[in-house]
Amino acid sequence: MFVRKFYISDTHLGHARLLDMQPRPFNSIEEHDEHVVACWNSVVRNEDIVYHLGDFAFALLRNEDRVRELFGRLRGRKYLIIGNHDVDKKGNLHPALATLGWAERPSQALRTKDGGRDVYMSHYAARVWPSSHHGAVHFYGHSHGRLPGHGLSRDVGVDMPDVDFTPRTFSELTANMELPDGR
Repeated sequence: MFVRKFYISDTHLGHARLLDMQPRPFNSIEEHDEHVVACWNSVVRNEDIVYHLGDFAFALLRNEDRVRELFGRLRGRKYLIIGNHDVDKKGNLHPALATLGWAERPSQALRTKDGGRDVYMSHYAARVWPSSHHGAVHFYGHSHGRLPGHGLSRDVGVDMPDVDFTPRTFSELTANMELPDGR
């Protein structure tokens, strides 16, 4: 079976205060979290790859059992690019996240190939990135739709209208980009 790659950022599972700070259409954080899980599993199969570009969970880090339970319900082989809410006060990956079954150790940035192009992923937006001058695409999160993409970069956060809480493929995320020839 063909393995697909998906991208998403800023799920903020368990982050109840987020519902007051940003316009997410949920009455409770439990409703929010269940919606994220349902959207994720509506497109991702167990054999697929999902790159999560940071801020996976927040207040749930105080409840490791709930973090594990939600993580276990999400389909796919999951990679984490570390976001600002994924670390403790000293900047270390939060222990609750470190013990989850990520496909590899979470990192500050990752690169992959998709759609015949290099893809550079980080939680934070960059003005330039590896191979950007050769047509590489950059996916980021963190800005919650408030920072427009630059060139071949774009926000892949759950609150982007075309992401809508659902992991998206490279072709979906780049549909409105003018990708230069000569990859």
